[in-house]
Amino acid sequence: MGLGEETGMNSTVAARPGLSIAEYESSSAHTDRLADDALTPVRLGLFGEVGGLMATSKKYHREGEAYVAHREAVIDEFGDTLWYLTALCRRLGYSLEELVAEASQGDDVTSEVVTGTLPNAPIIACVRTFGGQTALDDLLVCLGQEAASLLHAGSDTGTEREKLVAFTQTYLRAVQACKISLTVIATRNLAKIRGRFLDYDVSKLPDFDARFPEEERLPQSFRIEIKQRGTGKCYLRWNGVFIGDPLTDNIEDSDDYRFHDVFHFAHAAILHWSPTFRALIRQKRKSEKGLDENQDGGRAIVIEEGLTAYIFACAKELNFFEGQASISFDLLKTIENFVRGYEVEQCPLKLWEEAIMQGYAAFRLLREHGGGVVVGNRKNRTIAYELGG
Repeated sequence: MGLGEETGMNSTVAARPGLSIAEYESSSAHTDRLADDALTPVRLGLFGEVGGLMATSKKYHREGEAYVAHREAVIDEFGDTLWYLTALCRRLGYSLEELVAEASQGDDVTSEVVTGTLPNAPIIACVRTFGGQTALDDLLVCLGQEAASLLHAGSDTGTEREKLVAFTQTYLRAVQACKISLTVIATRNLAKIRGRFLDYDVSKLPDFDARFPEEERLPQSFRIEIKQRGTGKCYLRWNGVFIGDPLTDNIEDSDDYRFHDVFHFAHAAILHWSPTFRALIRQKRKSEKGLDENQDGGRAIVIEEGLTAYIFACAKELNFFEGQASISFDLLKTIENFVRGYEVEQCPLKLWEEAIMQGYAAFRLLREHGGGVVVGNRKNRTIAYELGG
C-alpha cells in the first residue's frame, strides 16, 4: 500500500511517489529504543496513544475550523499510534505491510489502480477507499475497544493476528474520516522520531547566519559575565560592555530566574538561534527585511521568552534536571509546537535536548555561585560555566 508523495512540515523523508508501509516499518525500527521483548510497555504505549488520538481527533472533527490550530496535534497522535502499532507488530513477528493489505479488503472497499510517475514503476499503488460512511465517534470507540483487547497477550496466535488486522482497519478508517493524508502522518512521524532518537549529522545542521555579514551574525564564540549585586539584581557584561536590563526573579518566591539569560545563550551556541540574544547584542539580520521582521523581531523574541519560561516551570518540578540524562518526549513535542513557523523548527529535537541539558547545567552552577561566566562556542555547539573573577 503506497503512501503517495505529499510530505509534512519538517519532514526529512524524500518527497517522492510510493513511500511504502515496509519503508515506514524499516525506518521506524531504527528509532525503537525499547527491548525486543518489551511487549507490555509497547501494548500500554499503543493503548495510551489511542486515548490521546480519541480525544484530539474527536475535538478536531467536531469543532472543524475552530480547532484548525490543533490539526497538527491530530497528525501527531495518529503518527504516534502508527509507531506503536508498528512496534507491536515487530515484536509479535507480523508484517505491518501484510496486515494493512489484509485490513484494506472488504465488501465496502473500492479499489483503483494508479499509474506511476517513475520509468521503472508503471504502477505505484492500488488506491483503496473505505465506504460505509461510519461516524468518527463510532470509529474512535471501536478503536479504543480494539486497543484494550490488544493489552492482553493472546495464547491463540490466529486470534491475536485477527485483533491486529481489526485494529489496523479501524485505524485506517479513522484516518480517512478525519480527512488527513496518511502520507503526512507517516512522514511527519518519521521526521519527529528521527530528530528525537537518532544521532544527527553535524554537517547537515542548519546555520541560520551563514550568508550574512559578521556584524549581523551571532558571535562564533562568546564569554558573558553574569554578576549578581547586593541588590539581588543580575547584570550581563559582554566584551566589557553591559547589555540588557538588570534582572530580578519577578516572582514572590525566589527561584533564581534572574539567571535565565543563560538559556538564551545556550540557544545561540547550540541551536544557532536566539532572537533574544540578537536583540541584546544588536546583531539582527537587518540586510534582509522579511527575515529581520519575522525571525528576529518582537514576536520571535516573545516566543523564545515564553518557551524559556515554560521550560523553566517544568524544570522547577524536576530539580532543574539535575541527575537527568534526558528530557521527556512530551516536553520536546511541546517545544516543537511552540516554535512552528520559525527557522529553529529545522533543528532536530535531540539538538533541543542538548541545548536544554547544557543550559541547565550552567544554570545550576550560576545558582550555586551567585553568578559567573558563560562561555559559548557555536562551532562546537557547546556552552560552559566558569567562575567569575
